[in-house]
Amino acid sequence: MSPRIPELIRISRGLSDAVSALDFSLPVRYVYNPLDYARRPHETYVRRFGVGAKEALFLGMNPGPFGMAQTGVPFGEISAVRDWMGISDTVDKPDPEHPKRPIEGFACARSEVSGRRLWGWVADRFGSAEAFFSRFFVYNYCPLVFMEDTGRNRTPDKLPADERAALFDVCDQALRGVIAELEVPLVIGVGAFAEQRVQRATDDSVPTERLLHPSPASPAANRGWAEQADRAWETWEL
Repeated sequence: MSPRIPELIRISRGLSDAVSALDFSLPVRYVYNPLDYARRPHETYVRRFGVGAKEALFLGMNPGPFGMAQTGVPFGEISAVRDWMGISDTVDKPDPEHPKRPIEGFACARSEVSGRRLWGWVADRFGSAEAFFSRFFVYNYCPLVFMEDTGRNRTPDKLPADERAALFDVCDQALRGVIAELEVPLVIGVGAFAEQRVQRATDDSVPTERLLHPSPASPAANRGWAEQADRAWETWEL
């Protein structure tokens, strides 16, 4: 008898198939789906840490080129995933692959600043990955990376309205499934976009909070992001 597939993996595989069937127009030239080519480390992350009810779900927007795009783990800074979470596995290649944004998996030498900030803060506050994930889980609303010809990243909110609607429909469905499976009473949006998507996907039926996004593109995040995250944490009833 084959082992039971955890519900979160069923959700991620269904989401992967659904988003892979969508079409996106210029200026998006390349679309990476790490739920597909980085399935092995992604599913290790889910099997190891996405089990049981959680106190809250941290929700990001979509993968960064040197984070989840490389490791299959949300905000997946290489050292955090490999050394702190203890996850390292083979990562395949997207097809087609942008020549300026190669997927090197755990051999990638570039740092995902957002992931380094987020997981560094989590490690400082909780110590071990097991201590954090026993209470919380981290998930990305949209699993796709969108890139223009130049290699420039394009976020989901910048897609044309009809493409956004089709994408958000399947992402909303997956998010509702994750929230139900983890029985979370609270979702913490990492950035305004994520918080708004939770509110719309659940018709405001799930309480939300917002954490400043740790992106280096945010001037506010570059002014002591960890300290701001600490202050936000103290206001949440966790």
